[in-house]
Amino acid sequence: MLRRTLGRALLGALACLALPQAADAQGAKPTFVFTGIPDQDESRLVERFGKVAAYLEAKLGVPVKYLPVKNYPAAVTAFTNGQVQLAWFGGFTGVQARKAAPGAQAIAQGAEDAAFKTYLIANTKTGLTRTADFPKAIAGKTFTFGSRASTSGRLMPEYFIREAFLGKTPEEVFSRVGFSGDHSRTIQLVQSGAFEVGAVDYSVWDLDNKAGKVDPKEVGIIWESPPFPDYQWTVRGDVDAIYGAGFTERLKAALVGITDPAILAPFARSKFIPVTNAAYEPVERVAKSTGLLD
Repeated sequence: MLRRTLGRALLGALACLALPQAADAQGAKPTFVFTGIPDQDESRLVERFGKVAAYLEAKLGVPVKYLPVKNYPAAVTAFTNGQVQLAWFGGFTGVQARKAAPGAQAIAQGAEDAAFKTYLIANTKTGLTRTADFPKAIAGKTFTFGSRASTSGRLMPEYFIREAFLGKTPEEVFSRVGFSGDHSRTIQLVQSGAFEVGAVDYSVWDLDNKAGKVDPKEVGIIWESPPFPDYQWTVRGDVDAIYGAGFTERLKAALVGITDPAILAPFARSKFIPVTNAAYEPVERVAKSTGLLD
């Protein structure tokens, strides 16, 4: 009798120990974590990506979390070390991330990202006004880029500056060169007069202008760049192994399927469209030509 009682107790204990393993085998997938480059003020990023997290969780049937990062390189690092599985990158940071994480794919971009633009902006005290031709009168002024790894705030404007000034570096063209860290900050620095001229993502300019953060008496657009490919959603190559076959395609379909203006408006995008790594080959070529990518 004692042996039978002990035997039943032992079997019960083993069954209890097995339950978590069975639940793990059948149950919830790990949280799907994503991030985005911090290209504007933090409150807007939290609003933007919080809505994306809730949407993706409902569509994909797995827990989804947005992970804020402090700067552009941190977004690339979080992606390449597997801390996040998906990221909203700029053109250049996407190239960097995919180069460091073989198998990663660009899967969706904003409809506006296929032909993105940089604005050069100037404090009105400079007397510079809008022109169709590259404004060579910016030479000798103080100039701020955005983040060092920004496509529209550094990579492409540096390329256009070098092209306009016959290969001269920004440090050779301007009296002082700075890096603001994000586009909203660039606007504020030029508006305040801390820098006379700056390069900014046109979509952030439009968002800040609509939000009443741009004073036209203090700062204005002086030049609009030729178009180039920019932002995109990039996913790691191992997500199907973690979340099941076909997950990448489901994720792409979910992103392309976003129609809610409340989600799209903080991105200043009309919709997301499918894209592949090949679309960003021009960005890679420019990055190599300017020495920003090996």
